[in-house]
Amino acid sequence: MKSKGISLLWKISAGFALGIIFGFAVGPMVSGSPLLSGYVIPFLDVVGRIFLTLLRMIIVPLVFSSIVVGAASIGDPKKLGRIGVKTVALYLLTTAAAIVFGLVLGNLIKPGIGMNIEGVTSDPMAAKPLMDVILAIFPVNPIDSMARGDMLQIIVFAIFFGVAAIFAGEKGKRIIGALESIAETMYSMTHMIMNLAPYGVFALIAITASRHGLSILAPFAKVIFAVYLGCFLHAAIVYSALIAAFCKCSPLWYFKGVREASITAFVTRSSSGTLPISIANTRDNLGVSQGICSFVLPLGATVNMDGTALYQGVCALFVAQAFGIELSLSAQISIIVTATLASIGTAGVPGAGLIMLTMVITSTGLPIEGIGLVAGIDAVLDAARTCINVTGDTAVAAAVAASEGEKLTGSKAEYMP
Repeated sequence: MKSKGISLLWKISAGFALGIIFGFAVGPMVSGSPLLSGYVIPFLDVVGRIFLTLLRMIIVPLVFSSIVVGAASIGDPKKLGRIGVKTVALYLLTTAAAIVFGLVLGNLIKPGIGMNIEGVTSDPMAAKPLMDVILAIFPVNPIDSMARGDMLQIIVFAIFFGVAAIFAGEKGKRIIGALESIAETMYSMTHMIMNLAPYGVFALIAITASRHGLSILAPFAKVIFAVYLGCFLHAAIVYSALIAAFCKCSPLWYFKGVREASITAFVTRSSSGTLPISIANTRDNLGVSQGICSFVLPLGATVNMDGTALYQGVCALFVAQAFGIELSLSAQISIIVTATLASIGTAGVPGAGLIMLTMVITSTGLPIEGIGLVAGIDAVLDAARTCINVTGDTAVAAAVAASEGEKLTGSKAEYMP
């Protein structure tokens, strides 16, 4: 199993590297070449879209079946509640820590200083009330929620469904058995789709590199550097601390175990789309039980947005500095609270962070035009933040599993109760 994973990892890495080289090489020639603009680029776009669509195709049935089975497999409703509290608490803490990283780096690097944009006034909008956010996670019609792909509502319904199956006794076990078969079938389908990953990765990265190119990235080098540095530091400090403190494991063992999920998240820019790989890596490479994986990871794909939160901090300060606006300490604390809460309802799909940034900017009173400054490089930033989002999900899953007394696998992975 591990040899296949390493082989696939190298194939994905090769597709990623070749895609960058190809994209930068043909990017300047696209507009003047009918062959490139009319056939090659559209073909690559189709290949990339098909790969993303295939990943999205399995999300709803996989999430629903795996969460129901995970909730039911825990067995004891009290244990389920305990695990839920631990999971949500760790997700919120790591998200808040991430945006603090972003604000600190934004204040130190000052990416927007020198742009001196004038003549624009802010048009702040009221943030969505917290009560509305809470009410929105409960589905009126779970079938409609599944059709719309509303992941928070699907997760809430699946948890209720799994707990109800426990209380239903023998009759509940029948439907759990059927859903367990569906979940295993979805895992097999995941492996089938991932065999196409190198081709999808090549197409997606080639399109991004050809459209943005080095000339577009250069003026925003400070923003890109701050976000990528922040993501690296957050993973190296926060996730390593989680693994060391809870799992008594080597952080290097952990990062090696989840690297396929991290790389896939980087190139697909979709937390939800990477979910099948996250589950497989956490279960097979880290040794986290199916019950914990099936509960913690789908929840994290929707509510845990560490990389996105860090991105909010950097980009909010970038916009403020670009327009010559001084953000007070209270305003920056407001960004921490707003981004942490907003991350709960952010969809795990490409570009969702830009929507979340709009909410943070308007709630802070910054000019909405600042979104236009970030949108041009959002795809580049999205890759890093999604990678951290997914990596954070797996770190919390391992920490929760260790806190429940599970013994993780690996040469240096021993849980010491």
